[in-house]
Amino acid sequence: MDRRKILEEGLLTPYLLGTLDEQQHAKVSRVLEEDEELREQYRLLEADFERMAMENAIDPPAAVLDGLKDQLESEAASPVIPINSNRNLIALRSRLLVAASMAALFALGAFWFYSRWQNTLGELEDLQIQTADLQNRMNSLEGNLTSTTERFQRLTNPNVIPKVLEGNELSPDSRAVAYLNPISKEVVINPKGLAPLEADKTYQMWADVEGVMINMGLVPTDEELVELTYIDNAESLNITIEPAGGNDHPTVENLISYVVL
Repeated sequence: MDRRKILEEGLLTPYLLGTLDEQQHAKVSRVLEEDEELREQYRLLEADFERMAMENAIDPPAAVLDGLKDQLESEAASPVIPINSNRNLIALRSRLLVAASMAALFALGAFWFYSRWQNTLGELEDLQIQTADLQNRMNSLEGNLTSTTERFQRLTNPNVIPKVLEGNELSPDSRAVAYLNPISKEVVINPKGLAPLEADKTYQMWADVEGVMINMGLVPTDEELVELTYIDNAESLNITIEPAGGNDHPTVENLISYVVL
């Protein structure tokens, strides 16, 4: 047994209350003797119990305390055992049992308060975790809303020119929309209408400038809007199917769509 096991199993509290069996009590005592940090935690636990005891203490009836005090003083002052000593011992034992019962009730009450305190700490920690998670979600939603708003503003800018690229006979069901802004030199494409490809293939867009195909970038289909490189003086936009990772020149026989500017 070590400090970690004692703390994880919460053995300090039953050790303090004396509810452990002899074997466990001896093991905890041995670790307490050797571990200063554990002894410090035990002292803090004792202090907590003492504080709760003082705050929630219930005074026993004065008659019980006075009678017990008188009986103890009488027994201590008398060197000879009186004839009715058996009766006195029985009365004394009864009073001691009452005092012990009150002490046991106090210990149970203290343990209940401690358990409630621990439960409250656990609930507070759970609430803090939930609050942090909610804050993270709100931050994420705010970020998404900001991003969506910015994209919407970019696409609805009066300078933006939308161009629809319809698929040809190689991919008749394909369709993409490119948004060009010649003022800010930006171009984005919505590729969601393009047909899915095998894992080793990808779409790539090219700008035709005086018969020369210039790479504008890859067009992944798992994104809503893809930013590409704006090419000045482009005469048309062209989409081809290329090997995964792209190509340095277009595979003309794999041209699936184009649009004249």
